[in-house]
Amino acid sequence: MEEPLRERLADWIAALGRRQLIALAVVALATVGGAVLWYVRALPRPVEVIAEPGPSALARASPSPGVVVIHVAGWVRRPGVYELPVGSRVIDAIERAGGPREGADLSALNLAAVLSDAQQVLVPKRGPPGSETGSGGGAGGSDGGLINLNTATLAQLETLPGIGPVLAQKILDYRTEHGSFTRIEDLMNVSGIGEARFAELKDEVTV
Repeated sequence: MEEPLRERLADWIAALGRRQLIALAVVALATVGGAVLWYVRALPRPVEVIAEPGPSALARASPSPGVVVIHVAGWVRRPGVYELPVGSRVIDAIERAGGPREGADLSALNLAAVLSDAQQVLVPKRGPPGSETGSGGGAGGSDGGLINLNTATLAQLETLPGIGPVLAQKILDYRTEHGSFTRIEDLMNVSGIGEARFAELKDEVTV
């Protein structure tokens, strides 16, 4: 069975001319080459990854030279973090935040103070209008009256015994964050004022 097949194949090859054999060889080579090229193109290629800085990296970037970053909070129109030129004043930071809102107590701040990087400018709200002290005197207590914790300015608070600029500002900050004092004992909720210091103040203040 195999012998007739071989004879037929030999007769078929002998019947082909030289040109036909060359053509068949070219077709076979082209078929094999195409298969190889397709296989090579189908192979996975390495992907180049380019790393870009994310938001966290940008957030850690240092401020530009000649600039200070300031947090303006409290009773202003647009509280937030702002960049201002070195040498700017507190009033510049407030204006950058849209200016004070109606009822802001700017007298509690030193508007001419020079800003430093990472500083917070906290603008307090003025106390209720027409508030009276327990003795019937003015809020400042310049004539011997009591100091009203809800209307007193920074300068007026500094007149109290044992209260300097730092503690006076803390009292204003507490008033801004928590609202009006409801009783004089609330002073002990202010950081830096304990029972001993409150004992010195309780006869000098009112709400």
